[in-house]
Amino acid sequence: MKDERVQHKHQGHRDRLRERFYHEGLSHFAPHEVLEYLLYSVYKQGDTNQIAHELIDSFGSFSAVLEADPKDLMKTKGVGLTAALQINFIAQATRYYLDDKYKDGYIADTTEKLGNFLLPKFVSYKQEVVFAVCLDSKHKVINCQKLFSGTINATMVSIRTIAEYALRNNAVSIVIAHNHPGATALPSNEDIITTRKIVRALEPLNIRVRDHIIVSDNDYVSLADSGEFSKFLTQR
Repeated sequence: MKDERVQHKHQGHRDRLRERFYHEGLSHFAPHEVLEYLLYSVYKQGDTNQIAHELIDSFGSFSAVLEADPKDLMKTKGVGLTAALQINFIAQATRYYLDDKYKDGYIADTTEKLGNFLLPKFVSYKQEVVFAVCLDSKHKVINCQKLFSGTINATMVSIRTIAEYALRNNAVSIVIAHNHPGATALPSNEDIITTRKIVRALEPLNIRVRDHIIVSDNDYVSLADSGEFSKFLTQR
């Protein structure tokens, strides 16, 4: 009888949370409530509130929970493989959604527009990754692709791969972007050296390196906008 009362209590709580979401969306949800609601699809019955609280306490924030490795999520009591994958899916689905939203005909004719286009590409990445964006003569995005994973340096970044990618897409200009996970978006000496090498390699192909964007969380730095580094970029 007691179990039935507990189950009825949990079901009533679920119904109230669903009702809130239906009428208000997530804007007034606490971080643990969003996780709690998310886990309803995995745990058809019972209390997910405690699991949500423990996840927030363990990882420190809602976003950190979503970005965590499934193996780490499973160290929290009550979180199995299905729940861990469901949580991890949300961060990756967010990136997929934003990629899809901006993929066709996006005009990236300002640094701000480039930043808005590129920031979603790095959602949930814990390691350094390098993207390249091909643009036409009107700054419209032709293609954007992840070309490398790992620490960016002149050895790791294949100039030939970048050149072939730009030529294959008939790019007039190209933008390089990479992230600094857990650090600031300020460029390192290695970033500058690598940028210079890419610029010099693509110049004979008449492909302009328009910018090198460095991303850290929700922040980014444009080397093209930094007077100290503008000499490394092709001017046309």
